[in-house]
This record gives sequence, C-alpha cells and structure tokens, in this order.
Amino acid sequence: MIYSHLMSSKFYLTTPIYYVNDKPHLGHAYTTIAADALARYHRMKKEEVFFLTGTDEHGTKIMEAAEKANKKPKEFCDQISQEFKKTWQNLNISYDYFIRTTSKKHQKTVEKILLKLKKKGVIYKSKYKGLYCSGCEKFLRRKELINNLCVFHQKKPKEISEENYFFSLKEYLPQLKKMIEKDKIKILPPERKAEVLGLFKQKTGDFSISREKVEWGIKMPWDKSQTVYVWVDALINYLSGTECSENSKFKRYWPVDLHLIGKDILKFHTIYWPAMLLALGLELPKQIFIHGYFTVDGQKMSKSLGNVIDPNDLIRKFGVDATRYLILSQFPFGADGDISLKRLAEKYNADLANGLGNLLNRLLGMREKCKIKKINLNEKSERKRTKLQKKYEKALQNFQLYEALLIIWDRISYFNKYIDKKTPWILIREKKLDKLKEILYNIHIGLKEIVFLLKPFMPQTAEEIEKNLKKEIKRRRALFPRINSF
Repeated sequence: MIYSHLMSSKFYLTTPIYYVNDKPHLGHAYTTIAADALARYHRMKKEEVFFLTGTDEHGTKIMEAAEKANKKPKEFCDQISQEFKKTWQNLNISYDYFIRTTSKKHQKTVEKILLKLKKKGVIYKSKYKGLYCSGCEKFLRRKELINNLCVFHQKKPKEISEENYFFSLKEYLPQLKKMIEKDKIKILPPERKAEVLGLFKQKTGDFSISREKVEWGIKMPWDKSQTVYVWVDALINYLSGTECSENSKFKRYWPVDLHLIGKDILKFHTIYWPAMLLALGLELPKQIFIHGYFTVDGQKMSKSLGNVIDPNDLIRKFGVDATRYLILSQFPFGADGDISLKRLAEKYNADLANGLGNLLNRLLGMREKCKIKKINLNEKSERKRTKLQKKYEKALQNFQLYEALLIIWDRISYFNKYIDKKTPWILIREKKLDKLKEILYNIHIGLKEIVFLLKPFMPQTAEEIEKNLKKEIKRRRALFPRINSF
C-alpha cells in the first residue's frame, strides 16, 4: 500500500483566520476544505499533522458589524465564531486547533511577541497620514486604488492621521528578498512568487503595528492608549496556535510547513509576517500557497447581488462529501475560476450519481449473483497501479487538488467502461461464472484503490464504500441519488 514505507514526521499547516464580521461563506469553505484534504493526505503518510484554523475577532470592521447587530463586540464574536465552528463540523473539517484572537492565551502571546520586538529595537513611534480601508483593515496607496476606490471592497478609503508604533520593515527587506528568490521560503504558484518579488521594486516602507483610535482589540503592552493593529494581532495566531513558548508543542511543530491563503492577503503573509519572524530570530514558513478568487455564475460574490453562497445550503442539497468534492473539482487550485450552481448539480449527477455511485452499485449488484474469486493481478496491472499512485502523490505534494481528483475520476470512468466492455450481465445469463469472478475481482480491487485515493477528499464516502466491499452493510442505499438542478 502507498506511504507504508514512510517514517513519521511533522506537518504544520494553516488556513487564514477568518473575519467574524459575517457568517462563513463559500470562499471560506474553499480554503478550509482544501486545507483539510491536505491535512488528511499527510496523515495518510503517517506524519504528525497540526492543522490550525480559527477566527480573527478584533478591529474596526468587527466593532461596526457588532453595532449593526445591536450586540457587544465579544457577544457578536462568540456568535459568529460558533457559526464557523459549526460549519466546519458540518463539512467534516479535521482541524487540530481552532484559535480565536479574543482568547486570553492568544492575547498573552501577542503581548510577549511585541515586547520581544521592542526589546530588539525594531519598534518606534511616529506620526502617519494615509488612506485606510476598514474592509481590508489596512492602509492603501493611491496607486492601489481604481477610480479612488478600494479594488476589493469598492469603497472610498478614509484619510486618517495618527501617531502609531511602527515596525522597521525596511531593515529586513534585502534579506527577505534573497530568501524568497532562493526559495528558502517557497511561494506558490510560481506566478505568485513573481508578484511578491515585484513588491520589492515598489517603495515599501515600515508598517504600523498599532492604531491610535481603535477601541476593540488588544492593547499595546507598554502603551494602553494604543491598540495592536489587527493584522499584527492576526498573524501572531500562527505562533500562539502552537502555544508559543519553550514547550514541546512549539518545538515540535514550528516552523509552519504550509500557509494556505487567498491572494488578497498576499503582502501581509509574504513580506510583513516573514520580516517579523526574522526580527524574532524564528524560522520562516517553509511554503506559502496563494490561491485565486472565484466568481459565482460570472459575478463576484456580493450581498447586494444576493449570490453569497452559504456552504450549509450546499450540504443540505448535495450532502457533506459531495459538497467537498464539488467545491474542489471546479477549477485548478491556485487559479481564478467560476462556480455555477447549475453546473454543480450537473457535475453531481455526472461524476457522483452516474460515475462513482453507479460503479459501486454495479459491482454490488453483480456480487449478489456471483462470489468474487481472488486472482493474481498481472504485472501490467500492478505497474499501472503503482504509476497511478505516484502521479496522484506528486499532484498532492504540489497542492494540485483538482488534478488529483481528475486522476481518481479517470479510474472511475475506466472501470465503468471496463464493465461495459466485458458485458458481465451476459456472462451471468450464460452462467460463465469463472470468467465473471475474474471480472468482478478486477473491479473490486479497482474500487479499493479508488477508495484509498478518495480518503482525503471524501472521507465518509470512502468509509462507506469500504464497508460495502467488506459486506459490513447488510442493507445498502444509493450512494449518490440523482438530484434536480437548483
């Protein structure tokens, strides 16, 4: 079996922590399902996985959302954070720790990290005037705007003037640039690495680590009149999530093996965050994978357009594993793409009802008429299986989730065509049972192989098929009944 030769090692991966200004949507689910599939894959490799996700609960945007809901900020955060937890539970997300930036443990780590940076002499106080987007929770330069609006939120940023604490970013930019060029911190896909290196050609100055006029957040440990900038607060979660101290958990898991992020937060994770780690004398993340955006039926997800998709609605329509599959199989991970509700239903029927579900039902139906006879697979079949598994493993090592799923569905298609070609129903009618047993065994082995490859993506389905193959389910059901379109 694949991976059995591998020795145990660690793999620490993270999603971004999600703003609790609103309930989870399909964009959040996309990143988190992808991370979960990778976490499950690395557990299959017998690695000790630490999978961190959570919620980002401070800043102006959160306070405004709480006021709009007529709730106190902490009460509002508790409610929305719980909705994220519930959604991840519904999607069978196997995270190891769910961090909240309002937790006392996280706050203590933030304070400790900032005191260390201050002691290093890389923090200073200065006045600043600039354009601030509360949606992004960041300062923007005029050339980043289109028609004087934030590209991501289509709102005009406010011009603010504050006296804040700053981090000496410029001091670390030359060293960081060399490390990215040499893949000491690997940024993927390659076009994102080129984009990050392009940022070094711009006039990137020091960045603010505090805010003067923000009430909801962690106070600076040496100056309670200032609040820790929400992005600094959020980035430190990757340390506090492993209990950043001299204990065995931090030593075991650090550094991060993989950050999964969207391209809207590229600069924070590829420049600001590594620079802070350099200043702290800590190892940098090994890899940062930056995925693209998707539209829904050709349009950006927006409340005003009414096309924001709640992943729980998809679960109710398709089921848990089908939702996981449908989200990850729309387009290559890392690229921009479009999701169509109509195509989701069509793909469900084509790939799951008529593909995987049909293959299982055909095998089980024939198995009721004839016992499966174990045979020795020929050398050509074994070579094909080994080649397939290596191709699948390479795809997942390169975060090519879409391509890994294509490999699996190619096998499902192959065995459905194999049944059509061998016409076992004729063998049943003619009572040529020895030949039939051989065909059924080939399909049985093929399905076992497919089940193994499915486990990171559709764990519940893989388990149910396994039980069917072992005859542990007495009364079987249609695995993926056909559905109507939306």
